[in-house]
Parts: sequence; C-alpha cells; structure tokens
Amino acid sequence: MPGFFFSHNNMTELHGKEDCKLAEGKAHKKKQKAFGADLKSYLKCMVPHIESGIKTSNARNVMLSAEEVIQWSQSLEKLLASQSGQGVFREFLKSEFSEENIEFWLACEDYKKTKSDHLHGKAERIYEEFVQSDAIKQINIDYQMREATAKRAQDPTPTSFDEAQKTVYILMERDSYPRFLKSKSYLNLLNQLQTNTSK
Repeated sequence: MPGFFFSHNNMTELHGKEDCKLAEGKAHKKKQKAFGADLKSYLKCMVPHIESGIKTSNARNVMLSAEEVIQWSQSLEKLLASQSGQGVFREFLKSEFSEENIEFWLACEDYKKTKSDHLHGKAERIYEEFVQSDAIKQINIDYQMREATAKRAQDPTPTSFDEAQKTVYILMERDSYPRFLKSKSYLNLLNQLQTNTSK
C-alpha cells in the first residue's frame, strides 16, 4: 500500500521529537479544534526537516517544496500522486470525519497491484472494512452499487472495486478536495514552505 505521509518510525527518526507525533488509534475522531492544534505543531516541527529533505521508508531523499504543494491544487489526481499530499489530505479528512474515503481509495490502489492468489483475502478485507452495510469505515455509495460490489468481491478480479473507487474519488473531488484547498491546514503549509524558500 502506498505510504501515508510520514510513518511512526520516520517520526521518531526526526530527532525523536515527541511533539511531532500525531495522535493515533482511538483518538482519530478528534474535534476540529484539536486537529488544528495538532497539525500546527506537527507542521512547525516538520518544516525545518522538510527543507533539508526527509528519508522516507524507501530510503530516497524526498524534498517537500512549495512548488509540489502548489501542484496539489491543480487536481485531486496530482494531490493523491504525492505520498506527502496523501498524508496531509488524509489528516484534513480526519478533521471532517471522512477519512474512510481516502483509506478506501488507497486500499483499492493497493488491491489492483495484488497477485491473483491474494485477491480473495484482500477483497474480503476491503468489503468487510468499507463496503458492507455495517462496515466500521463504511463508504458513501448507494444500495445498488453496494450490492454490485458485494457480488464482485465474492469472485474477485483486479477490477472488482473499480466502480466503487471511482464513485468515492468523484465524491472527494467534488466535496472534500475544494474545501481542503481553502483549509487552514493546506494554506498554512503552503505559506510556511514559501516563507522558508524566500529566506
């Protein structure tokens, strides 16, 4: 599965700064105010490291630049093509209690790359986690699509979740993505990177 912004392990590499860690687990349904404070302190301590490049799990040096963050505003596709973009967008969706959308989309991207002998297990997990009517992270799709996706998941192929994934993508593109571009989390990150670039 594609990486999510910066993993727990990478966070501890960043000079072990405890205040850089975002709360996980049970606290993921935080109020927006708390989210803003967390993201602010997270970005504060990330920006100096971002400037010098951060080692990601694939051992490449990745620089998060103002230019890349500006590209996120060109399309949702460009935002999701960036691992850092995925992470920042995911945190924004958490603040809106809709992170299941990006989690489902990423699970589908991973699923498409799965070898045929592992498709059945992954299809079952995705269906149980996101699609079935009492799923913990149920995605917002209509009854017909839910039923059609359930049937496809029983006899899985690499395209079993394509229709549902497309629907969720369009939902994010029309609904959450425009709000993300106007959000403090996006604008503050862009502003901090531009300020650091001009120093």
